[in-house]
Amino acid sequence: MLIRLLRQYLRPYTRPIVIVLVLQLIQTLATLYLPSLNADIIDKGIAVGDTGYILRTGGWMLVVSLVQVVCAVVAVYFGARAAMAFGRDVREALFTRVQVFSAQEVGKFGAPSLITRTTNDVQQVQMVVLLTFTIMVMAPIMLVGGVVMALREDVALSRLLIVIVPVLGLAVGLIISRMIPYFRDMQKRIDRINAVLREQITGLRVIRAFVRERRESERFDVANTALFDTSLRVGKLMALMFPTVMLVMNASSVAIMWFGAQRIDSGQMQIGALTAFLSYIMYILMAVMIATMMFVMVPRAVVSAERIGEVLDTESTVLEPAAAVPLVARLAGAAPAGVLELRDAQFRYPGAESSVLRAVSLTAMPGRITAIIGSTGSGKTTLLSLIPRLFDVTGGAVLIDGVDVRELELDDLWSRIGLVPQKPFLFSGTVASNLRYGKADATDAELWHALEVAQARSFVEAMPKGLDAPISQGGTNVSGGQRQRLAIARALVKRPPIYLFDDSFSALDFATDAALRAALVPETRAATVVIVAQRVSTIRYADQIVVLDDGEVVGVGTHLELMESSQTYREIVLSQVTEEEAA
Repeated sequence: MLIRLLRQYLRPYTRPIVIVLVLQLIQTLATLYLPSLNADIIDKGIAVGDTGYILRTGGWMLVVSLVQVVCAVVAVYFGARAAMAFGRDVREALFTRVQVFSAQEVGKFGAPSLITRTTNDVQQVQMVVLLTFTIMVMAPIMLVGGVVMALREDVALSRLLIVIVPVLGLAVGLIISRMIPYFRDMQKRIDRINAVLREQITGLRVIRAFVRERRESERFDVANTALFDTSLRVGKLMALMFPTVMLVMNASSVAIMWFGAQRIDSGQMQIGALTAFLSYIMYILMAVMIATMMFVMVPRAVVSAERIGEVLDTESTVLEPAAAVPLVARLAGAAPAGVLELRDAQFRYPGAESSVLRAVSLTAMPGRITAIIGSTGSGKTTLLSLIPRLFDVTGGAVLIDGVDVRELELDDLWSRIGLVPQKPFLFSGTVASNLRYGKADATDAELWHALEVAQARSFVEAMPKGLDAPISQGGTNVSGGQRQRLAIARALVKRPPIYLFDDSFSALDFATDAALRAALVPETRAATVVIVAQRVSTIRYADQIVVLDDGEVVGVGTHLELMESSQTYREIVLSQVTEEEAA
């Protein structure tokens, strides 16, 4: 997966990569040339007392060193740019892929894991790319070049390489093979600690309200200790690796000096040649050490690339139709927009034993309020999620004006639906920026009108900056009821033909709830309104009430009709109000 990822996302940067390769080649050749020049100075300059030769060769060494430095700086510049661009493109690809995921795929991976994959995992792969361009490219050139130059200096002494290199490679390979499983485990443990931390920060008020700080601290300690233990094992292996490499390098130096001294003593080798040979051996071992360092990072990058690939290779279960036509074109000459129909709709979560919804059929008309009520777990929110295709039905169909929603362009479908979710979410920014999610070019007058209908104008006016008042991520700096009213106002600004309210009045007091519903009537007179609610007072005056029980429709009618005909509805009503109030 790592190779595939590199091939795909580095292809646009072929030119800078070629420049990096050429510059690294020149730099490495210059590096390998310097010990040979130094040997000449010792053997042909210092040994015979030729000062002129020393100065000329020393000057040439300065020129070669300058070329080496310039090539290194420029290569690092282009390599860093290519690596950073690679990371940016992969993050963008992940973000784009997640954006088209349905709720099913998001639930499969989980938000903490998706965040880790988009940040930490991409960082791991990006770092390998950066080090490859700046360091790793040198290693094979230096290894091959070092061997050639060492043979050029002394063939007999080069036989030591036959022992040194395999010993070093074997030692490093054994350590690396032990590290790969730990790297895979480490990324999973990072996911876990992110999940726990995100949960605890989000639910901080609940934790304090129930005095569960100690328990949550213990949960975090468990996740943190698990990551610590894995990191410690990796750290021990890494700590073992570098001493092993240094031991082999130092033992190699001693062996070269020992056998080299014997060859000098016998007149088969000069002192300068031994000095150069020692430098080349160090270069060879340094190339192996660079490769070793990369071997430490590559396994972790491989694991990260696999995790990135899992996201990129996952297709959304909610796909654009192959031959979608804009809804306006499909409705030419048809009935007024906004007729919503479910025909024998069924939905089952992957791997579930039974369906959440079974043969649900209902019709919601423009200008009428359709309410859906049922006990907890009866499938109300799931049913509402099928309309904007947060999930796709696994049986039956959902239609808008007679057209299956699966045949419509997603943007076209979503533009005609104003959804207020069960857990209203506000984005970091201002009141105005959040409301303009509904309509980007909405005027201030339109925003104030929507706030007034949503019973939110008074508290927004009381804020120091009004529409420009800051909103924190998730809307945590406003109360639950204020957050719900702002989410309702956001949907009203959009003015879609279909409104979906998923238990959107639960955090409001009864007076505000009644006032808001009364204000909604003239605003949504021409629209189709579907309300999911738990409170009977919210939906008792709806034009049509649909009663769900265990994923099936068990009653349809007005409040009074259902009180007579549906035992399930009657039980729900009488659990909240008295017989007299219900009548």
